[in-house]
Amino acid sequence: MRLAGINLHPVKSTAIRPVQEAYVGRAGLVGDREWMVVDGEGKLVSAREVRELFTVVADTPATGGGADLRLSAPGHEAVELALPTEGVRDVQMFNRPRMRVRPAGPEADAWLRRVLNRDDLSLVWCHDPFRRVLDPEDGFGASDHAAFQDDSAVSLITDASVAAIDSWSEVTITAQRFRPSLLVEGAEEAFAEDGWKEIAIGPVRFRVVSAVPRCVMTTIDPVTLEKSKEPLRTLAVHRRWDGKTWAAVHLGVVHPGEIAVGDEVIVS
Repeated sequence: MRLAGINLHPVKSTAIRPVQEAYVGRAGLVGDREWMVVDGEGKLVSAREVRELFTVVADTPATGGGADLRLSAPGHEAVELALPTEGVRDVQMFNRPRMRVRPAGPEADAWLRRVLNRDDLSLVWCHDPFRRVLDPEDGFGASDHAAFQDDSAVSLITDASVAAIDSWSEVTITAQRFRPSLLVEGAEEAFAEDGWKEIAIGPVRFRVVSAVPRCVMTTIDPVTLEKSKEPLRTLAVHRRWDGKTWAAVHLGVVHPGEIAVGDEVIVS
């Protein structure tokens, strides 16, 4: 098996940025979901609420950008931002404990409000992802950290699993629907990743923590922004247990290092 894709999402819920290589640290892929859009109360605003976030392209040095963060969107002038060095804001994802992060500043906020047509939006940066320890009830340990990722710093799906879901679905389903960190090709059967325990990609070692429960964001086409009942309707038939639908796996980082598209993937 080979690593077929590496995806970064510099700002949570914005356009996927495929890269050829990435550094995997204890808090996941460097440059992934380190920024987040929040509302006036400091709560996460994602594509669940504002689909147009999928049209925002965020670039950082990790995706080949020159600025600390460059934001662009169709029909709008791009903005380049530096990492904020002062200020603190309490923010919250879902019903999780609040996090203390840095506000990006008025220039970033004004750009988001103009592009997304909401006057309560702000951008924040997770300057210290090691403050957030992932939930031990989900199988994570004290060394598992993340910035603004949902449940784990790294997720993985195989192209065989995506192909199976697509074959069952009434609409075309691609890996983009699941926004995985890593896409693996060459698995002998769909959902083989469910049974993996450990994964080696180049010098990096991961452990498989659990399957990933899927949410309504997968029902939004990342290109057209149209919403349907797929793939959740299909997953509810073929991949439902414990009251949830499942696709892909959460990973914990055991040994950090560099990975690249084309690397051999060894599992046990």
